[in-house]
Amino acid sequence: MTFFESVYEVVKNIPAGKVATYGDVARAVGMPRASRQVGWALHSNPQQGIIPCHRVVFADGSLTNGFAFGGREVQKALLVGEGVEVNEDFKINLQKYRWQF
Repeated sequence: MTFFESVYEVVKNIPAGKVATYGDVARAVGMPRASRQVGWALHSNPQQGIIPCHRVVFADGSLTNGFAFGGREVQKALLVGEGVEVNEDFKINLQKYRWQF
């Protein structure tokens, strides 16, 4: 399995209403220093709607300006639709919503 495929498998397991950080995903695939590569994999998501890349956020809980499928407004809407609270600064409370692998 390639690195990208491993990332996609991990991200598919993040349940609705929860988020993970790029670093969380990198650690889950056994490459703890590969957060940026996780971002690249998700930017290249071949299965929008199946691989829920909107559930992956920065280490401080903030959404990405460059969300590949419509920007942070779309990412926010998707997360809010799953019950995740996103504040006016486009940040999520990781203590409340972070998925524990």
